[in-house]
Amino acid sequence: MLELTLENTKALNSQATLEKMLQDSEYSPRRSQNKTFPSLQIADIIGRAFIIAYKEQTDLLESILIKEGLLCGVLRQKHQPQYKNFSPSYLCLLNHLSAWQIAAKETQPTLIVEADFVPVVGLGKLPLPFNPYQTNVGMCWLYTCASQIYSISADGYAEGFSVSTVAYIVTPQGAEKLIRFAEELLQKLEPNAYSTWDTYLDNFLRHHNLKNYIPFRNYGEHGGLPNLEHSRYGLSKTHRADVLYDNLAFMPMYASKGGVNYFKFFSVRLQARIKGIVRLLIGKFLRLPVLKRSHVPARLANFAIRRQLFPYI
Repeated sequence: MLELTLENTKALNSQATLEKMLQDSEYSPRRSQNKTFPSLQIADIIGRAFIIAYKEQTDLLESILIKEGLLCGVLRQKHQPQYKNFSPSYLCLLNHLSAWQIAAKETQPTLIVEADFVPVVGLGKLPLPFNPYQTNVGMCWLYTCASQIYSISADGYAEGFSVSTVAYIVTPQGAEKLIRFAEELLQKLEPNAYSTWDTYLDNFLRHHNLKNYIPFRNYGEHGGLPNLEHSRYGLSKTHRADVLYDNLAFMPMYASKGGVNYFKFFSVRLQARIKGIVRLLIGKFLRLPVLKRSHVPARLANFAIRRQLFPYI
């Protein structure tokens, strides 16, 4: 149904080489040595990273991910005549499905990011937001939108919920379930119909006894321009990271189209920070029923409050 090409400007020169990368043991996932899971970093555990793209320029993002120690490729959707009337959300689902089909065959978790993701500096060295030896992990968002927390483990890992597929890690078992999710949804959806399919990922994985996680702070920003498809259906045209782990590796598109606009950047980031704090105060990030049911409410509250105590935007 969907034709894609896989690119890697650093190591790959032909489609044959790309296919070899997916099959050859030379590219087998790296194994972590002499590290316990609380000290593991993103680059220690991620087998491969994929950038999902259509016509977007991805060279800068790809080079950043490679510098962070990640084996990175680009899954670029090749336009077909039948796609002309497909909705962007439908095409997006097809793109992610192609990534899940690869991730399901891996032995280590896979990082999947969209082309408008802007990582923070030092992404590869940031702590992994879940226990990699836990066998029931489905996915972990590195960029969150409308996020919530359900519980905090003794090791500080936050089980939670998010929408958006701008940047996330998926385990092989999580990818297998998401393939089923996509196949079931594609049977029901009209190709030209708008779908908020990303809002159902957490529920589907939890229904299949997999747990999902969110980071303490966002590992990057959604740098894309306002999405008019969202606004046509009564949703916000934009969503941004409420709080970042560090400075961004490069200027987002929303503040660099037509030249770098620092005022635009700081105003957007300030609005995102304010929105995140408001969500905390009105109980949307940590809901009161969740807090009341928890056996460790102080741990939940501590996590929720501390993540916003960050002096930068």
